[in-house]
Amino acid sequence: MKVEPGVMIQLGYGKYFRSESIIGLEPIEEERGPGKRTNVYIEGFSNPIIASRGEGAILRDLTRSPDEIVQIREHTELLKDLLDSISGIPSLLRSIIRDQGNWDLDRLERHVREVLETELDPEDNNQQLLLSV
Repeated sequence: MKVEPGVMIQLGYGKYFRSESIIGLEPIEEERGPGKRTNVYIEGFSNPIIASRGEGAILRDLTRSPDEIVQIREHTELLKDLLDSISGIPSLLRSIIRDQGNWDLDRLERHVREVLETELDPEDNNQQLLLSV
């Protein structure tokens, strides 16, 4: 796993650090909760920075190139929009679309949710809001 240099990594609540300055991640075990997910050790700092994002999400951002991060965020936004649109379709219209168009919106909605859950860190508060749509 290679850290991509020169990438600003979001730790949550407006905290950003350059990828190459992050030297360690430690999940917070005790008193973990909103705003307290990960201790992030930064070069030149004696104490860790407390991140509101989970260590998995931070690690994924650390090892992806900036282009990949932008592309993933664009794809995620597209899937969120699609999920929002599908979720608003009433059940009667869904059954008509399934019967007449042979297109199962319930299955599609489940699949989009699964993809988003796999890509996103389920402990990130913003992501929990998304997945509860």
